[in-house]
Amino acid sequence: LKLFFKAAENGATGVELDLEFSADGVPILMHDDTVERTTDGAGRLQDLTFEEIRKLNPSAKHRLRSQFQDEKVPTLREAVVESMHHNLTIYFDVKGHANQAVDALKQVYQEFPELYNSSIVCSFMPDVVYKMRQADRNVVTALTHRPWQLSHLGDGTPRFSSFWKHFLYMVLDVVLDWSLHSFLWRLCGVSAFLIQKNFVSQDYVRHWSSRGIQVVAWTVNTFAEKSYYESVLDCSYITDSLLEDCDPHY
Repeated sequence: LKLFFKAAENGATGVELDLEFSADGVPILMHDDTVERTTDGAGRLQDLTFEEIRKLNPSAKHRLRSQFQDEKVPTLREAVVESMHHNLTIYFDVKGHANQAVDALKQVYQEFPELYNSSIVCSFMPDVVYKMRQADRNVVTALTHRPWQLSHLGDGTPRFSSFWKHFLYMVLDVVLDWSLHSFLWRLCGVSAFLIQKNFVSQDYVRHWSSRGIQVVAWTVNTFAEKSYYESVLDCSYITDSLLEDCDPHY
């Protein structure tokens, strides 16, 4: 939770919270559905209880781990309280578990109604956003998107070695992209699009601005890019660091 203080100290206006769940249903923060990449543990979240996850060190593999010793994987509620304490806008990034996530977020909004004016629920999956809006129409929502996300990894590498599987998912990508931009954004009642930075242009920002939709680019990790988004596109962005250039993050 020290990271929230550090983010605010460095000038961040908001934070992204990746919502996941332990095996016993506790809403926690974790980007992946496994713990190997970011902690000193191993295994899938669906196999680990909250008590087991709480014993892990979430800063074990972070390059600044010496500054964040004795940290624990935070619960959703703990992260919300800390973010609000530092006046940070919250982006709730929901990876899946639509019904479970909606239930958990509904409880958080009921306990902290000030979140209606200081947070946004976003997801790559339209069903998550749709169900959140159905559960509470006062919640601000956004769709997250990266063109060709079904058929390719972020760096452009095909996900599948099979030609026919690759071709099928490219077709699905075209259908998804068309659906999101033609009717799903309206059906889901979103207020913003979170778009991978390589696909954001002045025309794209103007297109959505004319419809009352905010464009937020991710992940903008160099000062040159930040200057472009601030001065040319006049567009909000998500970054891994406000103080230095970072490696690309897709």
